[in-house]
Amino acid sequence: MAESPVKVNLIPVEATPESFADYGQIIEASSDNDHFGPNDAQLDLSRGIPRLCIMRLKDRSFGFSTITHHANVTQCLGSIGGHVWYLGVAKPSLIEDVDGERVGDYLESRSVDHLYSPPSVGEVRVFRISGPKFVKLNRGTWHAGPLFGNGSMDFYNLELSNTNVSVRGF
Repeated sequence: MAESPVKVNLIPVEATPESFADYGQIIEASSDNDHFGPNDAQLDLSRGIPRLCIMRLKDRSFGFSTITHHANVTQCLGSIGGHVWYLGVAKPSLIEDVDGERVGDYLESRSVDHLYSPPSVGEVRVFRISGPKFVKLNRGTWHAGPLFGNGSMDFYNLELSNTNVSVRGF
């Protein structure tokens, strides 16, 4: 029998380079003549066709029951205008094959190209993103959002053209 959904209230934490390090990077403004370095987004777009778009999202409730990951790409999100928004995240849980054999106790495969173990509710954290910054999610990082109050917001989004994988009612 399927478990009933559980309502959990999560306290948002401000996204800083240190607080967000387990999930990706926080990218903030730098000088125009800075050279590429560790404070720049460390992207992996090598596994497909990149897609850079502006997403217009409307009425994105602070509650969520679905969480998504991108197994083949790092993803960047940032609000146009630096408005405050929130993002639920959990650490990547991609399971790499060892010599073609499955590894781990609990595996799911939603596509032919990767295996993963979905996160538990207790592994999810919520971050508050404010100001002119981007969030770069590591490959495989689970995420729910962008989340914000009523109205609409526009976001820059860099990902691959077809990498969404969802787990419902986790």
